[in-house]
Amino acid sequence: MADVPLTHARVLRIALPIVLSNATVPLLGAVDTGVVGQLGLAAPIGAVGLGAVVLASVYWIFGFLRMGTSGLAAQARGAGEVAEGGAILLRSLMIGAAAGMVLVVLQGPLIWLAFRIAPASAEVEDLTRTYLAIRIWGAPATICMYAVTGWLIAQERTRAVLVVQLGINLMNIGLDLLFVLRLGWGVPGVAVASLLAEWTGLTAGLWFCRAVFARGAWRNWAQLLEGARLRRMLLVNSDIMIRSVVLQFSFTAFVFLGAGFGTLTLAANQVLLQFLQFTAFGLDGFAFAAEALVGLAIGAGSVGVVRRSAVMTSQWGVGGAVTLALVFWIWGPGLIDLLTNAPDVRLAARAYLPWVMVAPVIGIASWMLDGIFIGATQTRDMRNAMLQSVLIYLGALWVLTPWLGNHGLWAALMVLNATRAITLARLYPRIEARAGLA
Repeated sequence: MADVPLTHARVLRIALPIVLSNATVPLLGAVDTGVVGQLGLAAPIGAVGLGAVVLASVYWIFGFLRMGTSGLAAQARGAGEVAEGGAILLRSLMIGAAAGMVLVVLQGPLIWLAFRIAPASAEVEDLTRTYLAIRIWGAPATICMYAVTGWLIAQERTRAVLVVQLGINLMNIGLDLLFVLRLGWGVPGVAVASLLAEWTGLTAGLWFCRAVFARGAWRNWAQLLEGARLRRMLLVNSDIMIRSVVLQFSFTAFVFLGAGFGTLTLAANQVLLQFLQFTAFGLDGFAFAAEALVGLAIGAGSVGVVRRSAVMTSQWGVGGAVTLALVFWIWGPGLIDLLTNAPDVRLAARAYLPWVMVAPVIGIASWMLDGIFIGATQTRDMRNAMLQSVLIYLGALWVLTPWLGNHGLWAALMVLNATRAITLARLYPRIEARAGLA
């Protein structure tokens, strides 16, 4: 695909499978909750929900592995370095496997810390402990899957990503129904279903990467453990991790400060945050396309293709953002009603709905630039831009929330996204300059 002309059809071939894959993610959580809800007890629902949040929060830390692998592998592909492209996947798999085993070994302290942060009733904690003790054995598979996904995106094989994600979710749902409703295993049944689906998904993902193993790259330890390559991978991944942790802090601050305005405002914000999550799922595909195409162009040393890749993927991103803004404008009130039947929460959410309507349009530049910078592996710039943006965001929170209340909170979030775009856009010329030196 490296010599395939850069067209809008090519962008869509990369982006649309990711959009469809992301659309299946919320379905799995809903089925897990729905199946365990058939037990007729509150504690199992709470245990599955709490356990899933704990694992998602831990796994999220390792999301850098997907982004770092994507950018590095795309550049190796653009430079025609086939052996190095395989080595990048294998190094990432080694990191993922090691990180997963560390989580398995440290599961005791991890579970203890989770209950200190989010205490629950004795019954819920006991069931959650059982759930986590089973699912934690899927940690190596889940984290390694980040590496596989990033590598497949870099190869523009996003249909394989879609097939794997659909397979994981369908298997998980089927096993949920079997273990919980048919065999009566309860909460452990939900955990076992997820565990088997995670390892099966990794196996399928590795099958799609089988050419790397067929070439015997895994036997070339001198290349796999080359110091300069390893240091570069660690630097890229550490920059992305710091950037991601700071970004997560920003969203956590939003939630906590919203809670300070009362239960009703907290509930309304939670409803509207689902719109933002849907926006991220819907637009991620175009950012991923930017990762693959910009990384490929950087590796090939083509300034013109870097620019066209950035512009073309961003055109589709902007189109998607405007479409979502219109959807929220026209159907937003109805979507709120689907998410909650509490009249006071519906009324409160409608009051803040305009912020969600403009959020995709304000945020799309920052999301697309994230993909462009990841593809270029300009991760130090990403990290620094995020730190600057969060400082401005904190200032906006300090000024706007006492003045405008929850509207000020939402306004500050828009300031964060706008500032992220401005700080990254100022640094974009460095990407083209780097391509020109390749």
